[in-house]
Amino acid sequence: MARAGDDVAFGPENRAVPAEAIWRLVEASLAAVGFPYGRDRRTEQLSGGEQQRLALAGILALSPRLLLFDEPTANLDPLGATLVREAIAAVQQATGATVVLVEHRVAETLPLVDRVVVLEAGGGVAADGPPDVVFATYGDQLSAAGVWVPAHPMPVRRATGPPGGELLVARGVGFFHRGAVRPALAGVSTELRAGQALAVVGPNGSGKSTLATILAGLVPPTVGTVRTSRALAGADELSPPHRWPAAQLADRIGMVFQDPEHQFLTGRVRDELAFGPSRRGVPAETVGRLVDDVLARLNLTHLAEANPFTLSGGEQRRLSVATALTTSPSVLVLDEPTFGQDQRTWLQLLDLLADRRDAGGAICAVTHDEAFVTSLADEVLRLDAGRAVSAGGREVAA
Repeated sequence: MARAGDDVAFGPENRAVPAEAIWRLVEASLAAVGFPYGRDRRTEQLSGGEQQRLALAGILALSPRLLLFDEPTANLDPLGATLVREAIAAVQQATGATVVLVEHRVAETLPLVDRVVVLEAGGGVAADGPPDVVFATYGDQLSAAGVWVPAHPMPVRRATGPPGGELLVARGVGFFHRGAVRPALAGVSTELRAGQALAVVGPNGSGKSTLATILAGLVPPTVGTVRTSRALAGADELSPPHRWPAAQLADRIGMVFQDPEHQFLTGRVRDELAFGPSRRGVPAETVGRLVDDVLARLNLTHLAEANPFTLSGGEQRRLSVATALTTSPSVLVLDEPTFGQDQRTWLQLLDLLADRRDAGGAICAVTHDEAFVTSLADEVLRLDAGRAVSAGGREVAA
């Protein structure tokens, strides 16, 4: 629905809940998930994480006896994820509803469950029992198989050399969504350098995805400037990226959207990976080797002939990152690149992005994944309410 309150009211209305009771349900459900706006908020103005909280509120308004959650805190900031988990716990306690959670990152959800079932790749059961027993007994074995096991540390991939020159510079960037009262971004400055990975972090709705689309040249800033270096833009150095022809933009700056299905163009996984380099004139034999290598590195070989839209969410995410990598742009902007991944595929993505950075590419990753930031990021830009703030004890933007 166009408005947040109407979206939550949809279920109760279809259940013939009396009109005078519907808005009480709506308000209570929005509050339970920590929705940060009123019920008149336009849904197209919500971030991905805010949309997720709104969807959960719509379910809670129906007071179900059985709650099935498929990664309910994916793409949420830490506070938002905590609010959602608290809402699930409160509903479970108040109603006695049965809760089934499908999760990759299980550490934070363990207080909500009294049983863990670990599924094998082929559909069998690898382990089943109380959480402490399962992870104490099978922890090392599960970690080796790609399961996120609490307290198992992840490797750190620091840059192999100092950063190179600036490729893309944003100064005083601001942006207003149509009809919005306050700006989505206000005076944000940052730069992307060759051989460097920048992580953009902050609460849902802080402007991270908006900044990503501006840096990727997909929308112009309302105020401020985005300039590029000659190393990135050649003769187009003085022209902002949003003015470049689509083909030139795609060759220079790659964008991975928060919703992977928004960028698929073909009917086969293999064709999706081959599309970019083939369009650039790379010889077919070279394209074939490149595609096979990326398929193997991201555990997608068995899906090479599948339709991209039939893949799971995590598989679609890996494919969307892979399509950007095979095009080999100098700058890669990614919005939540690691959601939906088990530990093994997460490490594969980490290695691919670290390799691209160490080969001289610039990486900009919008993310709530703190482990990913710790493992890859050379610099961190923290946003809050559309503005840049300090991170890690240092000022990261003027």
